Amino acid sequence: MGPEHEKEHYLQLKDEINRHNYNYHVLDAPLISDGEFDALLRELRTIEELHPDWITPDSPSRRVGGTLSERFRKVAHPAPVLSLANAFDANEVRSWLERIEKLDERVRLGNFVLEPKIDGLTVVLRYENGILVQGATRGDGEIGEDITANIRTIRSVPLSIPLSGRDVPVPDLLVVRGEVFMLNSDFERLNAELQEKGERTWLNPRNTAAGSLRQLNPEITAARPLKIFVYQILASSSADLPDKQWERLDYLRELGFPVSPDSVYCEDAEQMLAGLAAWNEIRDRLDYDIDGVVVKLNDLRVTESLGFVGKDPRGAIALKFPAREVTTQLAGIGVNIGRTGVLTPYAMLDPVLVGGVMVKQATLHNFDFIRDRDIRIGDRVLIKRAGDVIPYVIGPVLESRSGAETPYEIPHACPVCGQETEQLPGEVAVYCVNSACPAQLIRNVEHFASRGAMDIAGLGIKNVELIVQKALVADYADLYRLKREDLLELDGFAGKKADNLLEAIADSKRQPLERLINALGIRGVGEVMAQTLAANFETLDVLAARDPAEFERIEGIGPNIAQAIADWFARPSNQQTLAKLKASGVWPVAEKSAGDEGQTDLPLSGQRIVVTGTLQSFSRDEAKAFIQKNGGKAIDSVSNKTSFVLAGENPGSKREKALSLGIPVLTEAEFFERFGEK
Repeated sequence: MGPEHEKEHYLQLKDEINRHNYNYHVLDAPLISDGEFDALLRELRTIEELHPDWITPDSPSRRVGGTLSERFRKVAHPAPVLSLANAFDANEVRSWLERIEKLDERVRLGNFVLEPKIDGLTVVLRYENGILVQGATRGDGEIGEDITANIRTIRSVPLSIPLSGRDVPVPDLLVVRGEVFMLNSDFERLNAELQEKGERTWLNPRNTAAGSLRQLNPEITAARPLKIFVYQILASSSADLPDKQWERLDYLRELGFPVSPDSVYCEDAEQMLAGLAAWNEIRDRLDYDIDGVVVKLNDLRVTESLGFVGKDPRGAIALKFPAREVTTQLAGIGVNIGRTGVLTPYAMLDPVLVGGVMVKQATLHNFDFIRDRDIRIGDRVLIKRAGDVIPYVIGPVLESRSGAETPYEIPHACPVCGQETEQLPGEVAVYCVNSACPAQLIRNVEHFASRGAMDIAGLGIKNVELIVQKALVADYADLYRLKREDLLELDGFAGKKADNLLEAIADSKRQPLERLINALGIRGVGEVMAQTLAANFETLDVLAARDPAEFERIEGIGPNIAQAIADWFARPSNQQTLAKLKASGVWPVAEKSAGDEGQTDLPLSGQRIVVTGTLQSFSRDEAKAFIQKNGGKAIDSVSNKTSFVLAGENPGSKREKALSLGIPVLTEAEFFERFGEK
């Protein structure tokens, strides 16, 4: 290959790599594999080693590397990088609109653009003759820090414009403004990797993005999954730029800049004001954090004529959302005990307003989370509340520590009943193993009476609370010893209501063995596992006499669940509960299914089926009963042994796993077509 052809090939290779970068990092639609991309980049670097004089600042090889800087150089922006005035509700946006309508009557007939106010770090990118020559932070709006080497490592930042293959005019000088941020999903992955390495994790995506851009070593920045959205032209040598904000966004997109796909065009002020309410919902579905929505006049000529109030342009305003992340003092750590005995820590906080709600308590996930984040009583902690989600602690603000903070110790005894706690090998959870623990009793009785268990009509959580609070039961077996006069003492219980509940309790004695096994509340044993146990052990007497090794021989039962079953039946308090059930006549014998009797000619004989999502024709329980009646086996999890998945609406991860394993996924219509109607 001659020098001219080699140079031409080199330029084509640069364009190809830049195009793949754009597809991967901006469009999220890669055209080639990572291995193929790496091969192209290696070829480019090989050519550049032979011809270093060909290397230009827009080369993809310039994204990573560079020498360490002693400090960031200060650079002046070509135009002020201004902030916006804030509004905190729709009424304040209306007031802003009324003010600017009085100043320029064109506002009344104008259009608007709503853009997400990204919670990241503002940067300024300078292009000369289409080549990125400088990247800077916003700084004080007049002077910023030169972070060009770090900016070049961000894969979604075009090193040259326009994107290869696009015929778009490019000014000799173009300076744009954008926001660098990190996707929440990328942030979680990054923190998981840091935690695995034993390194300090980040508190939130915004701090991570800002800290990554201010690294003195660009290679560190290159290792962080940063993104950028560009939304404003600060300066240009061209007089022919679009004079509408919506059209400028399109122009930026055509040049190859990543532009937020979530911006909205509004025909008039009425549509704009009506559209503001939707942003709380939009905020929850985005994979990146926004702290508000920016309202802009679409006509930039009108914006220019309106001028400024101080340093704030009149032609735009930021509607700020209530803060979802705040800091407050961790006054203490409490512990809740769940139905299965799991001890769950929670934060007791100095009251603080988060997302418009006064918060006094927040989730701490589990004891490992407290240990891994080194959360101490007395710490100043960062907490977050998103939508209707329960507030949770992100981590401590280490810089605020005084030395008076106290490390937390995991309780070795249940704080309610005093029973010694247990933690199985390989599990995060810590358990109170006393099924008679008062903290567990209400949830245990509620579960026992629930539809998937003994299905006792009229025994919902409120009535269970009344019965437990009056000390009418010490465990769920005592339900079968309740008397009419006991119930008549409860608030809201008259003769008919008491009679109906006693009748429902008596009727529950006819429930099959699998329902009773599920109702017992054994850790790790749900409806499907209960069916498996009932198919292998015909009574609770037989089940209680088995050891963990026998359980492990049954498909789908691992060592932890096997041990949990054996431990449950071995505890004296549970043996007393079983004795009371037996004495009350609640002791069913397993029924033989069609499959047990050797019928192999049924439609679903030998089939292992996972049901997921919401079905239209029948409930999940009815679907499983249909499967068993027709010779099949309903299982909980997808594996290589699964025959197929029956998927309703919103099937979730089980459908995706099945597809990844090449396991058939049937809709309800396909299921009925193959195996007959319900």
